[in-house]
Amino acid sequence: QVQLVESGGGSAQAGGSLRLSCAASGYTQSIYCMGWFRQALGNERERVARITPAGGATLYADSVKGRFTISQDSAKSTLYLQMNSLKPEDTGMYYCAADPQYCYYLSSSADFAYWGQGTQVTVSS
Repeated sequence: QVQLVESGGGSAQAGGSLRLSCAASGYTQSIYCMGWFRQALGNERERVARITPAGGATLYADSVKGRFTISQDSAKSTLYLQMNSLKPEDTGMYYCAADPQYCYYLSSSADFAYWGQGTQVTVSS
C-alpha cells in the first residue's frame, strides 16, 4: 500500500505561482509512475503532468506546458508541481496519484491505483 498526502494549495492572482507537494509513504519502491491531476467544478478529472520516478521522464498536458513543472525528490519520497504564470482556468482540486505500472500503460485517471485527498487551487483574475 502507498499513502499520498498533498499540500501547498491555496489562492493566487493570475500570473502568480504556487508549488504543490505530495508526500508518499508506505511501499514506495513499488511505484513506477506518479502524476498530478486536477478537477474543476462540474468537469472531469484531467491529467496535468506525470513523471516516471526511475529516469525522470515527464509528460504535460498542452494547457500547462511551459508553465508547470513536475519534479521529484526521491530521497524524501516527495513529488512536486511548480505552477507559474497561473491562469483562472487553472482553478480546481489538484490530486497526486501513483501506480505500480509504468506510465506508458496508464492512459487515464482510472488507471492509477493510489490517490491523495486533494488540495484546492484557486486563481483569481
